[in-house]
Amino acid sequence: MEPVAQVFHALADPTRCEILRRLAAEGPLPTGRLVEGLSMSRQGASRHLSVLESAGLVVSKRTGRRVVCHLDLKPLRGSQEWLAEIGRAWDDRLGRLMATYEP
Repeated sequence: MEPVAQVFHALADPTRCEILRRLAAEGPLPTGRLVEGLSMSRQGASRHLSVLESAGLVVSKRTGRRVVCHLDLKPLRGSQEWLAEIGRAWDDRLGRLMATYEP
């Protein structure tokens, strides 16, 4: 899967968006605290974190028995650039279309 597709796949789930929101608001968090109150099993939380890590949005680091998760915004910037490129293409097409109908 392409990096942009991985980011959108990761963002498509409300639970994963909540995990990202928590990391953005609170900074690096241990996994237990990060998924606290999300009403899911440890395996479910692990799967969500795995998807976020595969997309490059979360980086985890083991320190002893603790795993701390960090937010990485670089993949979001790549997705923003992709969206801007698509937006410019649509603006160009719309401009050409409107030019054909101007009196």
